[in-house]
Amino acid sequence: MAQNTDTLAGKVALVTGAARRIGAQIARSLHAQGMDILLHHHRSEADARMLEAELERSRPDSVRRHRADLTRCSECADLIGRAQTFRGRLDVLVNNASGFYPTPIEDANEEQWEDLMGSNLKGPFFLTKAAAPLLRAVSGCVVNLVDIHAERPLRNYAIYSIAKAGNAMMVKALARDLGPQVRVNGIAPGLVLWPDQEPDAATQKTLLARTALKQAGTTQDIARTLIFLVRDADYITGQIISVDGGRTLQQ
Repeated sequence: MAQNTDTLAGKVALVTGAARRIGAQIARSLHAQGMDILLHHHRSEADARMLEAELERSRPDSVRRHRADLTRCSECADLIGRAQTFRGRLDVLVNNASGFYPTPIEDANEEQWEDLMGSNLKGPFFLTKAAAPLLRAVSGCVVNLVDIHAERPLRNYAIYSIAKAGNAMMVKALARDLGPQVRVNGIAPGLVLWPDQEPDAATQKTLLARTALKQAGTTQDIARTLIFLVRDADYITGQIISVDGGRTLQQ
């Protein structure tokens, strides 16, 4: 059966952390489905500009770019204001922006706590709160990028894992609070991209061996799952789909 690629045409998505990696692929994929895109970035302005230019070449006047620090509630509200000014509506909010770095317990500090909780939990919550009226008006949806480590903590990444666990509960809690007008779901990526500081070849081999499929995923795997949740999953809310090649099946 052919997929209906017209259902998202003319709708608007806000993708946070859209300049690079998974966020950039999500923005490209939603744009290819006919959506207009508000690209959020914080520190990756050059990458955001390049992505904006790329998407504008394929469909002029379909993209806006805006910088915001999502750990600040006032900037969350301003970002939603930009979305409303752009097209007067918001159909999809993708909470993808995320801080990620190790915080060994011996060295963890309050600044790291505030930063990781801010980008992974506080920001998505208050951005969703600000977006709720626009989303309710069009029966829109929210998709959070969670993490398999919300359930299985990553060694030496305690604060990040705790923040993502809160993000996972946010999916469930806001699905109840924003229903029936707004659906809220999540995606928990597994081994899709190596961190900017890649592990050595032996470590990569060990990690891949722990997946049932014995291979890494791709950013396209995440984007396809997101499109399913946005376009085809009208009766799914409060759920988190693991896209991890079977990593969570093993110890």
